[in-house]
Amino acid sequence: MPPPGNRQGFSGRRPHREREKSEFDQKTIDLARVTRVVAGGKRMRFRACVVIGDRKGRVGMGLGKGADVQGSVEKAVSAAKKHLITVALSKGTIPHAITLKFGAARVLLKPAPPGSGVIAGGAARTVLSLAGIRDVVSKMLGSKNKINNVHAVILALGKLQSRAAAKPKA
Repeated sequence: MPPPGNRQGFSGRRPHREREKSEFDQKTIDLARVTRVVAGGKRMRFRACVVIGDRKGRVGMGLGKGADVQGSVEKAVSAAKKHLITVALSKGTIPHAITLKFGAARVLLKPAPPGSGVIAGGAARTVLSLAGIRDVVSKMLGSKNKINNVHAVILALGKLQSRAAAKPKA
């Protein structure tokens, strides 16, 4: 007979659950320790900027703050899933060149011939590869702020129009 209060085969811990594989790849762009001054001193939190993408034309960016790093990253991923955009792709590149400004950050995106690869620096490279763009030329101008640069790239990708949509109907 088992001891009272203890069920047979119950170890007291939850059963191990395999985490299902997400359809999105994620990359942490920025992780910062931020503080806020309160009456008793300074309160520390973590801010995470995460970009997610399925490498098939969908990409999103989210910011999250939390008491610990893991919590802030989870919040950022959740926010990114709510702000997904679909990118108009044309044979592995973008359909046309575009320049966009967000805050002080300016981004220039140009289509590139097949085999060129992603020619971009820093945060823009991550966003473009997670979006599934294989050949593109990019230049970040004006700002070194990673979060604003990511915002600018995502807004530029969202404003792209496919060749079929851009053609006037005659």
